[in-house]
Amino acid sequence: MSTNAHQHHEADVAIVGAGPVGLTLAIDLSRRGHRVLLLESRAFGEPPSVKCNHVSARTMEQFRRLGLAERIRSTGLPEDFPNDVAFRTAFTGQEFGRIPIPCRRDRFTDRSGPDGWWPTPEPPHRINQIFLEPLLLEHAASRPGVTLLSRVQADGVEADDDGVTVQAEDLDGGGRVTVRARVLVGCDGGRSGVRKAIGATLSGTPVVQRVQSTLIRAPQLLSRLQGPPSWGSYSLNPRRCGTVFAIDGIERWLIHNHLAPGEDETSVDRDASIRTILGVEDDFPYEVLSQEDWVGRRLVADRFRQGRVFIAGDAAHLWIPYAGYGMNAGIADAMNLSWHLSAWLRGWADAAVLDAYERERQPITEQVAQFAMDHALQMIKAKAAVPAGIEDDGADADALRERYGQEMVALNVLQFCCAGLNFGYFYDRSPLIAYDGEAAPAYSMGGFEPSTAPGCRAPHFHLADGRSLYDAFGDDYTLLCFGAADAAAPLQAAARAAGLPLVRLDIDRTRAPVPDVYRHALVLCRADQHIAWRGDALTEAEAAALVARCCGRP
Repeated sequence: MSTNAHQHHEADVAIVGAGPVGLTLAIDLSRRGHRVLLLESRAFGEPPSVKCNHVSARTMEQFRRLGLAERIRSTGLPEDFPNDVAFRTAFTGQEFGRIPIPCRRDRFTDRSGPDGWWPTPEPPHRINQIFLEPLLLEHAASRPGVTLLSRVQADGVEADDDGVTVQAEDLDGGGRVTVRARVLVGCDGGRSGVRKAIGATLSGTPVVQRVQSTLIRAPQLLSRLQGPPSWGSYSLNPRRCGTVFAIDGIERWLIHNHLAPGEDETSVDRDASIRTILGVEDDFPYEVLSQEDWVGRRLVADRFRQGRVFIAGDAAHLWIPYAGYGMNAGIADAMNLSWHLSAWLRGWADAAVLDAYERERQPITEQVAQFAMDHALQMIKAKAAVPAGIEDDGADADALRERYGQEMVALNVLQFCCAGLNFGYFYDRSPLIAYDGEAAPAYSMGGFEPSTAPGCRAPHFHLADGRSLYDAFGDDYTLLCFGAADAAAPLQAAARAAGLPLVRLDIDRTRAPVPDVYRHALVLCRADQHIAWRGDALTEAEAAALVARCCGRP
């Protein structure tokens, strides 16, 4: 690893931005054997902001693939700290609703909650970005073939038929830096210079919600709670609504003050709002560590690529940061793009394979952005309608709190236990997928129907030896054979002839708990767990045509 800017560098892939998305992309590309160079304007190891508080199940599945899931899961909140989401009149006030989510100690054994049934080898994990990003950074920096240039600001991009040249400035006075790469990926956030360089524009809803957000240290706060702690806590009263997230489960807390229409970050008394949300007195001691104010948006770029230049993560889409959707969608971008880039760089796929990234990921980010905005609008409406007597004493107030609590739990379980956003999304317009006429099932934020329709996520199950199905996947394509070894022969032969990397996985339905939706003898799966094709048999000509499609030669 290098942390000093030099005059000239070369790489297969240059990445601008070393946040979670850029780091994940670099890790996977290096794992696939490519030279990667990261340009980051921050100092090496400089702590990130407390943006994301949650790693989704689909992201944890990918971190499992990268060999990082166990280490990530062992970090963050104390192992016995409840990952629940509570609804209270104030943080230290009366609780009137709770979404149960297991602590990390019980994550694989407690099946009682609304996400305990999920069909995955890796349930979600509550961990703040200040713990996650350093782990990714350390791992990326240790990878062979990864070079990190810290304190370097990219300020020019020029692409040609053979590659991309990035011009940058060493922010510590080291002069100009030039990077030459075959491909450039901008993971440089909402103000992305790479996005601007390719002329892509964001469109959607520029302001959905304004939030005055503050990271505090308050060692005495946990002792003020009435009842058990929770990872997330909604403070809901007629005076001021907000959310409080446990960062370390000990003394650091992130407080979101949800501003009302007409308010902005500068017009609202920060200290008074924090105290109202917490429900503490004027003399209660706390220390402001940072101000993390943000504006909730719904914006998606009109394109994710121009030639050899791509964008991913916040550079490509911005929306309300509920439940970590932004970072998790960005990591899905990274893993999707890494596979496409590697296929082309290694030479077994044509350049047309690169078209699949935008055609697959852009529609998904549009959908997720809309889900997030719709939920945000419902929450804004619900918080504006906090019952006036919710803080009163007596049986009537108790009944009022119970009714309102049920409403808030029902609405927010979709956000915090979003099975649909994890497992339901599908690619329905990919040039690499052989569709067969069966439409993928529709999904919602909270619900989905498992399916083997091409484009869907391969439904998970455990093999006869106890391994996760996904642990047996190859790095590119995996052919699931349900007692159909002879039927697989034409596809295997066509793959060998074309140089398509293909792993065959034989599965005995009598020994493994195969879901009923696996109706076909053969199912071809991609590295990202999405299904590329299914069937019961193939002629040699059909196999050759399918392999050509998988190689970007439809």
